[in-house]
Amino acid sequence: MMLTPVHRFRDIERKPEYLQPEKCVPPPSRASLGTMWFIRDGCGIACAVVTWMLVFYADFVVLLVMLVPSRDYVYSVINGTLFNTLAFLALASHFRAMLTDPVSTALCVLIFCFVVFFFPQGAVPKGNATKEFIESLQLKPGQVVYKCPKCCSIKPDRAHHCSVCKRCIRKMDHHCPWVNNCVGENNQKYFVLFTMYIALISLHALIMVGFHFLYCFEEDWTKCSSFSPPTTVILLILLCFEALLFLIFTSVMFGTQVHSICTDETGIEQLKKEERRWAKKTKWMNMKAVFGHPFSIAWLSPFATPDQGKADPYQYVV
Repeated sequence: MMLTPVHRFRDIERKPEYLQPEKCVPPPSRASLGTMWFIRDGCGIACAVVTWMLVFYADFVVLLVMLVPSRDYVYSVINGTLFNTLAFLALASHFRAMLTDPVSTALCVLIFCFVVFFFPQGAVPKGNATKEFIESLQLKPGQVVYKCPKCCSIKPDRAHHCSVCKRCIRKMDHHCPWVNNCVGENNQKYFVLFTMYIALISLHALIMVGFHFLYCFEEDWTKCSSFSPPTTVILLILLCFEALLFLIFTSVMFGTQVHSICTDETGIEQLKKEERRWAKKTKWMNMKAVFGHPFSIAWLSPFATPDQGKADPYQYVV
């Protein structure tokens, strides 16, 4: 296989004794590995719960404060269906982004063909940089293997160690506490969809709040809501503040992610100004690498796992 040049941000392994691989704990057996990827981080779990609660609050105000009391049945049905559909897709995207291993299983196949059997979950296995494992690779003189001294694993190209996940994540853009997971090559699609759908429901909620305020000013406040006028105003103002805040935040994040995908350069790589050592592709090819081949309506679905096609061999090392 092709070897990538030495990089200043890497730890390099030329001999099995380097970085004391005998201190690495052997990787867990297949039977001990879980079937679900979930980061046990208190802050991340709290942020994820808050995210769901905020969406449920917005749905509560939209339905019970604005749409149910409305006299226009068609208006209520159309907007209620649209808002709840977008909210469902947003939460589904959040669920997939949170519980999806951010490292593609194809990565393990290309690094070591037998690793997938022992490590089917796809994350870079912790503690696999043992002396026995390195010797089993039968490296030729001059060949290099990148290692992470923090999680004691053999590190693929374009991978960075996450202190929260305690793993090396390939094409790691950042660790997002709102989804309690790293945003990497295998779950970036779901994170992008999450930010897009949150931005859409935020915009939709703002528009409906504006129309509802106009409706209440023209009509009697006691008839435009099932709640008392003061309670109605407080609920609408809180929803307006929440929607405006998350519209700005998720719109910026969505644009940043799309730009990162198009340029095929993660946020960490941009921050560290790492030297580009991978082939440059068109923006459309980069989009398909994240959302799947070929272009289809499945790009917008958090339930469709993207078919990323054949991975590029120049991106991996052995």
